Amino acid sequence: MLKYMLQRLLLTIPVLLGTSVISFGLMSLTPGDPAEIMLRSGGIQPSPEAVAAVRIQMGLDEPVYVQYIRWLWRMLHLNLGLAYSSGKPVADELLGRFPATLALAAAAVLVLLLIALPLGVASAMLPGGWIDRLGRAAAMVSTAMPGYWLGLLLLYYGAVKLNWFPVTGMDGLGSVVLPALTLGFGMAGTYIRLIRSGMLDALRQSYIRSARARGLRESVVIGSHALRNALLPVWTLFGIHFAHLLGGAVVVETIFAWPGIGKFAVDAILMKDYIAIQGYVLFMVLIVVAVNLLVDIGYKLLDPRIRLGKAS
Repeated sequence: MLKYMLQRLLLTIPVLLGTSVISFGLMSLTPGDPAEIMLRSGGIQPSPEAVAAVRIQMGLDEPVYVQYIRWLWRMLHLNLGLAYSSGKPVADELLGRFPATLALAAAAVLVLLLIALPLGVASAMLPGGWIDRLGRAAAMVSTAMPGYWLGLLLLYYGAVKLNWFPVTGMDGLGSVVLPALTLGFGMAGTYIRLIRSGMLDALRQSYIRSARARGLRESVVIGSHALRNALLPVWTLFGIHFAHLLGGAVVVETIFAWPGIGKFAVDAILMKDYIAIQGYVLFMVLIVVAVNLLVDIGYKLLDPRIRLGKAS
């Protein structure tokens, strides 16, 4: 296990290097002068002399490969640069906003589990019944409804009309309910279908008949045998979605003005803050790599027969 984890961590080095090359190259090809943008964000009229002075100060007058090497050297020292819009270090901005994104992601996962797990299991236990029809209807609505539309509906009725929750921002536990519902219900449809199909397949297996023949309680048969094996494909998809949530649910955070890293990325794109965008991209790569490693370890916990590394 430890050897496998070290190998995976070493593989992140070329991944980060390749991502840095792509992100830096794309940012250098985008229209707009960072020096001019920086001056305008500071309320200064960008005259040609001022733009030239800022370009020299930022090193933008040098060749692209020299700029990349200097930027990469700063990255190795965990210096992501200064955001144009706020003038604060990008690393501080990301780390300061990450707890808000983490709280929203945890709440969305809780909503997802409360909806998808009971409906998926009950639909498989009683196929063709009213619970099964309810689960399939909920899955269809969840899959078909766009996240931004659901968010706007919840915002209008839950915050504006009924005044049950804060409209936007992060102000107490009530403010997380609407964005968490938007994210959790939006993902629930796929998981209801996956859990249902996995449970139906597991319940047909011989080891389930053997467990029932040994006189095990039905709750043990379902929870410890059928559900555990049915969750393997679900766990794979969950890793992808959880990395997306930790990277900031861009649309939902923007709709609800949630102060997470997703909204920070949107603001950076609108301001053409190239330094902030590059820092966000590298931060996202680290999150995806870490979550994928945790997902692989989770396979081992769900199914001890799985071997990590070359033996697998």
